[in-house]
Amino acid sequence: MTGPVTRGFVGRPREHDPGLPPGQYDARDEWPVLSAEVTPRLSAADWTFRVDGLVTEARTWTWDDARALPTSAYEGDIHCVTGWSKFGVRFGGVPLDTFLGAVRPDASATHVVAYAHTGYTANLPLADVTGGKAWVAFTYGDEPLPPEHGGPARLVVPHLYFWKSVKWLAGLRLLDHDEPGFWEQNGYHARGNPWEEQRYAGD
Repeated sequence: MTGPVTRGFVGRPREHDPGLPPGQYDARDEWPVLSAEVTPRLSAADWTFRVDGLVTEARTWTWDDARALPTSAYEGDIHCVTGWSKFGVRFGGVPLDTFLGAVRPDASATHVVAYAHTGYTANLPLADVTGGKAWVAFTYGDEPLPPEHGGPARLVVPHLYFWKSVKWLAGLRLLDHDEPGFWEQNGYHARGNPWEEQRYAGD
C-alpha cells in the first residue's frame, strides 16, 4: 500500500461464502503483495527480535535463538482490509506466547506495539496476541517466508485484518495504554476485527 485505502475500494466482486467476513472476496491462488514501505532485503543473519517495555526482563533473540525454540503452525484463513481473504494458508513459526513467557509481562501491560525493521508499527491489545492467537512466522506453506511477504520473519495474528501482522518483524513493546501504529494514525480502526468489519476509525 502506498497510502490509506479509501472506503471506495472495491476490488473484485464479493462472493457469498459463509466463511468470508463481511465485504471480503476469496483471493483463491493469489496472495497480493501490499506494503506501506519498500521491501527490505534483510538476511536471516541480520534479523533480531526484541521484546521490551513493561516486562520483568527485556530480551533480544537472534535468528538462531528464535529458530531453536519449539515451533507450531497456524493453518486457516487470513483477511486483508483491502477486501481479499485467503483460505487454507499455513504459517510455521514460534507462538508469541513463548517469547512473552520468557520476558514475563508486567501485570499493568494491556497493549503492544509491534514494529518492523523498516520502522512500520501496528498496535494490538495484549489479549489479541496471547493465548495461542499469534505467531512469529518463518515459513509459509513449509517454505521460507518470501521477503515481499515479510521474510525472514513476520508477525501473524490471523483473527485480525492482516495489516496487524507486521512484516519484517523486529520487536514488541509492551505498554499500559493503546498507542496507534502507522495505519491507525492514518484513519484505520484501532483493533481491526474482520467479522465486525472494523476497517476504519469509527466502524
